[in-house]
Amino acid sequence: MNHSDMDHSNMPMSDEMMEGAVHTKAVVNSIGEGTANVSHEPIPEIGWPAMTMDLAMMPDAEMMGDIAAGDSVTLMLIKGDDGMYAIGAMMPE
Repeated sequence: MNHSDMDHSNMPMSDEMMEGAVHTKAVVNSIGEGTANVSHEPIPEIGWPAMTMDLAMMPDAEMMGDIAAGDSVTLMLIKGDDGMYAIGAMMPE
């Protein structure tokens, strides 16, 4: 089956993006307009130590359930074309 002629325009995340996605457990400190401040565990796949940081959220980031400051979550981070990681999904623990 040839996938190159399939229309993926309605899919929020491409297979390439999903392939490069990394997951980490984190605590949400705050959620702003298009960003979230999180304290995440080390992410060895991309060489990040545990830290607290602001992460951009993708415009179509999936928020699974009601997530508020102080919640423990699993983040799915997706590397953008600019080489920066952004939150593609947030799932409550």
